[in-house]
Amino acid sequence: MKLVIQGHSFRYETENIVRLFFPLEKTETLTQDKDAGSDIIRTAVTESGAGCDIVVSARLGGGASGERSEFFPGLRADDPLCEKKIAVLLYGLLSGLTGFSPPWGILTGVRPTKLMRTAIAEKGEAGAIGHFTGDLLVSPEKARLAAQVAKAEDAAVALSVPRSYSLYISIPFCPTRCTYCSFVSHSITGAGKLIPDYVRLLCRELSDISRIARETGLKLETVYVGGGTPTSFSAGDLRQITETVSAHFDLNDVREYTVEAGRPDTITAEKLAVLKDAGVTRISINPQTFSDEVLRNIGRVHTADMTVQAFGMAREAGFDNINADLIAGLPGDSLPGFLESCGELFRLDPENITVHTLALKRSSELVVDKRQSTVARQTAAMLDESAKLLYNHDYAPYYMYRQSRSVGNLENVGWAKRGRECLYNIYMIEETHTVLGAGAGAVSRLKAPGINHIERIFNFKYPYEYISRFDIQSGRKDRIRTFYEEYAD
Repeated sequence: MKLVIQGHSFRYETENIVRLFFPLEKTETLTQDKDAGSDIIRTAVTESGAGCDIVVSARLGGGASGERSEFFPGLRADDPLCEKKIAVLLYGLLSGLTGFSPPWGILTGVRPTKLMRTAIAEKGEAGAIGHFTGDLLVSPEKARLAAQVAKAEDAAVALSVPRSYSLYISIPFCPTRCTYCSFVSHSITGAGKLIPDYVRLLCRELSDISRIARETGLKLETVYVGGGTPTSFSAGDLRQITETVSAHFDLNDVREYTVEAGRPDTITAEKLAVLKDAGVTRISINPQTFSDEVLRNIGRVHTADMTVQAFGMAREAGFDNINADLIAGLPGDSLPGFLESCGELFRLDPENITVHTLALKRSSELVVDKRQSTVARQTAAMLDESAKLLYNHDYAPYYMYRQSRSVGNLENVGWAKRGRECLYNIYMIEETHTVLGAGAGAVSRLKAPGINHIERIFNFKYPYEYISRFDIQSGRKDRIRTFYEEYAD
């Protein structure tokens, strides 16, 4: 796909709009139109003393072509409003040519509820919903969902004080790599030799973080151990990590302590006992689907029955707050099949259910049709119909985010029974307080008290880098102290 931009500098947002409709096609952006072939999209802005003419056109494979234009009095080509006008025109053109209208309109960011919370504060709920539907072309259903989630987050956000923080611990190892996965994750079979050094240095980093947090006067609110699949590690490795957390962090006032058990085939009674003894209050057991055929399609080596067994072990171990993930849009799944998976999950009665949309990442192994209108419609139906079932089973949406290249530009939504919302998810997605990250691929996000300013500290991405360059990385955490000195309460 070739994208021509002329007379303006809004390349990033224009590319994002094109990606809504063609998520897997590589976009080549040009400033001059040198190609008369198909699969070319043009955006042009011509500024005069009276305003701007904006013209968008497209010629797609199969003969579909069209053009839209509009004159905007008083508008300048470098005005951010010009970017929005281009996006609206381009969205309308491509929607008409493809027959597909992404329900989040021209919104392409990860955090629509963060934008909604700001809009509600400025305009009230009705005005914010009107802004989403009228100005941003969001469907009424998605605008109402964003407003509902934004309101649900308020109670959790109110618990944060200016120096609150959460601790994220990264375990980027899995039994096998799922075909849809694009996260930094290594199979135990291929990278198991790295684990002893990884655990040793992870525990050292946790000790360093705890010391800096104490010296800076930070208050720990939540702990989240994610991956990968943390329970890929042995019970002994898990014990070493959790004992390090207990030894170096004050957990007395921690509101929530989550570990992603994730893959049912990694869960044992011994590992669950280690987590329970460590004070873990919430775990995830993620079936993704209850179809054994679909599980095989995505490279999962467990069965649906193993998920049921894992739930039974977790309940027997005393866990009364369990999250379970489902993914809409998996290859080989169907709307009836997805809703059947929902029914199977309701029988297990988890306290949280997170419904994800399949993200079409180039770094995953999954190959799908580049033009996603048919897949997107089916996936949208999965989300819509499952939402009705979730409401009927007394779950309510409490957090939401989106990923780049999600099928149909759709969303991931966390649903919870009343009082069982995952605080860490809200704090992380809404960026309401600092998150300090340990482990390969972890990102520490420093939130300045009282203002909307975020600064990031990146750990090395891959475990072998994390191990070999640990001392270089360790020094970066000194920025936490100076950050809070610069942005004192």
